[in-house]
Amino acid sequence: MRVRLCAPSTPFSRDDAARVVAIGADYPGLTLDFHPQCFETCGHFAGDDAARLAAFVECANDPDGDAVWFARGGYGAVRIAGAAIAALGPAARAKAYLGYSDAGTMLGALYGAGIGRAVHAPMPADIRRAGGEAAVRRVLGWLTGDRSGEEPDIGTAPVAAFNLMTLAMLTGTPLMPDLRGHVVMIEEVAEYLYAVDRLLFHVTAALAPMGVAGIRLGRISDVPENDRPFGAEPDQMVRDWCARTGIAYLGRADIGHDAHNRIVPFGLAHRHQGQ
Repeated sequence: MRVRLCAPSTPFSRDDAARVVAIGADYPGLTLDFHPQCFETCGHFAGDDAARLAAFVECANDPDGDAVWFARGGYGAVRIAGAAIAALGPAARAKAYLGYSDAGTMLGALYGAGIGRAVHAPMPADIRRAGGEAAVRRVLGWLTGDRSGEEPDIGTAPVAAFNLMTLAMLTGTPLMPDLRGHVVMIEEVAEYLYAVDRLLFHVTAALAPMGVAGIRLGRISDVPENDRPFGAEPDQMVRDWCARTGIAYLGRADIGHDAHNRIVPFGLAHRHQGQ
């Protein structure tokens, strides 16, 4: 299996890439191929829009590649996603695409276009976290057939998983996938609780008319301290907005911006068995 890696958002370091490749050596038959674009810098981004777009399209359209793994998140994927989808050919449809956070922009666009298999999963950048090697191995195991790293409570309904801010930015745009009948898992990092509440207002208002099957809440982590308490915890906030909009609240999900982040293949779980 050949896994192509690119960075649609922010840059990755060569040293961290070497650490991930070294771990990959423990998985016979698996090759990790970091595109040179991963290490480019252009202001905030891993190269300018044209470079990031070209690298993703090259990786996705590579007939010898089996999966595309996004190196890290940040911000930037939304600037190239529409053009990327339009440039994809037949080879792109046979691949898994893995990542989370800002990479959810690409996953949502791919899923909406019916291209490949979108998979919420840890990224190479997680090697920098405490316990990050386990997160990297979770993905390498999944790619080689080990499904033990998947979110344990995926049921019979189709599923999708997003960072809350990323999902909020997708709603109302051509990149937003149709999530009718889906259980939608959400997580967030480094946002004030009042900002999380604001995002929940927006996201639930967009998801309710779609007829989603429900929302599950992942971890809301690294919350900054505000000048006054918000007065409600994330679980209460999600319950409240679900009640206001008529969406079923289905409990917690084992996803988040941390080394324990579990894998969620978009769509129906049975479609991914044996892959």
